[in-house]
Order: sequence, then C-alpha cells, then structure tokens
Amino acid sequence: MKFVTPRDFVAAKAWDALPIAEIEGATIRLHWTDRPYTWHVNDGAEVFVVLEGAITMHYRRDGREQRQPMQAGDICHAAPGDEHVAHPVGTARVLVIEKKGSV
Repeated sequence: MKFVTPRDFVAAKAWDALPIAEIEGATIRLHWTDRPYTWHVNDGAEVFVVLEGAITMHYRRDGREQRQPMQAGDICHAAPGDEHVAHPVGTARVLVIEKKGSV
C-alpha cells in the first residue's frame, strides 16, 4: 500500500513529479508547479486532475486559443493531438495520468 498526501509534496522546480504508480503502460504522477508548462501535444490520451490550487488550461481548437479555468476537483481529458498548456494560478498540485514516456 502507498499513501500520498498531495499538500505535503513540494518539488525543487515547477512540474517536477512524484511517481505514484505505473499501470498497464500508463503513469500516474503528482506534479507540483508555480509556473506554466509549455505548449505541447501528447502522443496519447492524458487525464489531468487539479488536486490543490487552480489552473487555467489553455488549448487550441480550430487554430484559436481557448481557456478553461480549473479548480481543485476539476478534471481535464486531453485526447491524442490536443495542443495545450497549463497555467497555475499561484501554486498547484496536479495528478496526471498518461502513457508512459509521454511529454
């Protein structure tokens, strides 16, 4: 058994992660951040769960940038090919489930 208290996790730099588990080719990691990530496209599906803090998820649809505010408890599913970048509002802790080796 493994227990994790997200509020206790602080990383050395933005988007560093605490590996939680690997299940059938997918990784589950807890990320801490206080800065935006970079625009990227995953090569597989990604599930993004805000555990603490707030995030504004920027994504492109039909070539236009969109924004979706996310609070603790909110979930985002990015399909393969969805271009996106997460911008935290202050500090945030996020659970990310994605294909092993994905960006």
